[in-house]
Amino acid sequence: MKLENLMTWTVGTYLVYLLVTVPLTIWVATTLSRNGRVFLADVFAGDEGLTDAVNKLLVVGFYLLNLGFVVLFLRINDPVEDLSGLFDTLSVKVGVVMLTLGALHFLNVYVFNAIRRRSRAEGLRTAPVAPQGFVPPAPAYPR
Repeated sequence: MKLENLMTWTVGTYLVYLLVTVPLTIWVATTLSRNGRVFLADVFAGDEGLTDAVNKLLVVGFYLLNLGFVVLFLRINDPVEDLSGLFDTLSVKVGVVMLTLGALHFLNVYVFNAIRRRSRAEGLRTAPVAPQGFVPPAPAYPR
């Protein structure tokens, strides 16, 4: 096959890969941000400012990590020769990106669930009501 045709299929694979993975990453980030806010509000006991700040920081970190991975994973070692090769290459690359997005999502959920459990356990350690009085110490007995 001509070198020009190989380059066209390879470049086409790059373009389709980016056209699939970048919007997929953006969609996952916005979905997690919107729906995860409720979870974060529970973790941070309704502190809206902290909830919004952590939510925004998580979204920025998510974009940096995932878009960085998408760009690093862009490279194709073997030239793509035809449409079949394009689909073969894309299926592996997009599948790896989707698995990575899912794994990072579950890691985030695990970490915040651990924080949530810890904060609830600390809430159980505090007294439900304030002390009502003072009990004097027992008198010391002479020896």
